[in-house]
Amino acid sequence: MEYFEIQGGYSLSGDVKISGAKNAALPLIASTIIAKNSVQVSNIPNVVDIKTFLKLIENLGGNYKLNGSNLTIDTVKLSDTKATYDIVKTMRASVLVLGPLLTRFGSCQVSLPGGCAIGERPIDLHLKALEQMGANINIKGGYVEALAPNGLNGAIINFDKVTVTGTENIIMAAALAKGTTKIINAAKEPEVIQLCEILKSASLDIEGIGTGELTIVGTNKKLLEFKNFKVIPDRIEAGTYLCAGAITNSNIRVIDIIPKHLFAFISKLQEMGFDLKTDENSIEIFPSKNIKSIDITTSEYPGFPTDMQAQLMAVSLKANGTSIFNETLFENRFMHVGEFRRLGANISITSHTAHIDGANELIGADVMATDLRASSALVLAGLASKGVTKVHRIYHIDRGYDNIEKKLSELGAKIKRMKE
Repeated sequence: MEYFEIQGGYSLSGDVKISGAKNAALPLIASTIIAKNSVQVSNIPNVVDIKTFLKLIENLGGNYKLNGSNLTIDTVKLSDTKATYDIVKTMRASVLVLGPLLTRFGSCQVSLPGGCAIGERPIDLHLKALEQMGANINIKGGYVEALAPNGLNGAIINFDKVTVTGTENIIMAAALAKGTTKIINAAKEPEVIQLCEILKSASLDIEGIGTGELTIVGTNKKLLEFKNFKVIPDRIEAGTYLCAGAITNSNIRVIDIIPKHLFAFISKLQEMGFDLKTDENSIEIFPSKNIKSIDITTSEYPGFPTDMQAQLMAVSLKANGTSIFNETLFENRFMHVGEFRRLGANISITSHTAHIDGANELIGADVMATDLRASSALVLAGLASKGVTKVHRIYHIDRGYDNIEKKLSELGAKIKRMKE
């Protein structure tokens, strides 16, 4: 097993290029299941979740070639419709094959998903929506067994709460359905928007892109002709590196990004006293003379993203005063707090709210990653700690960050990947 060894206390400087968004690439790869042609995709991030998902596609009978960040994928001769446990157990996003497999073939079996242990993320909203579209759903032996032998039918789907993967699954299911599907209370994340735009470019009749109400006219099982496309940049990775600049009070620039995707996040950095310079495809952060405490409440896009909560909490450890973090989306997303305390942080938790007393000296220690975003937050805290910090179980971070130690090293961080 591998870990990161970090020597803290160093300033950072320079540019860091942001990779493609994992959370955009995964549903886009799943969507090729309803393509009638081979598709070329650029800006694919080099992360474990992508490799796992491509292995799943291969197990289903698809073919792919991955050359650096360029992917060629062909699912035309896809033959199997069972997503097995050995693949799905490691990543929740595997459930994204449910909608496209069912709408194309009329039946599929998908193992109940795994992934980060940050709380309950049930797929009941996905299943209820598919039943409304005419599917017969059973849970048997740890698998979702879905049947729609005559195809799916358009329906009005009103999600009880916003669900990103649920929205994506039903968008793909509706694409080949018979008739019109209306999705109410749809997720509005940039990753959902790109999925819609790619399907629209494949001649799918879809309206309301970027809003909470989508209308999709299905093709009645006619596969779509995809155009080649480029994955949007990873807004969470960009935010994480801006946090690296903030927590070390350094001047760095993240490039190859879409700044508007980070609006809620960068507004909080500005509240903390950091000056930011935004260009068309970059954001530069400058040191602050007085890092201020902050209050945040996580919410769905365009609100403050839960995927940036742990990283900004790491920055708040250096702030003057008490910061308050309200986590509204996942009940177990404060698991990094105990590890922060090992470094000297003073944090108290009441229900879904954390109070962080900042400006305490952080001292390097052994800490353990519990999930993807918590692992990046521990790396950030290590950069600002005195002495050596060892972050264990970094297989979590490899699921979603492309060469993080290399990128940080190029900015001037002292970080090494080591073996236990």
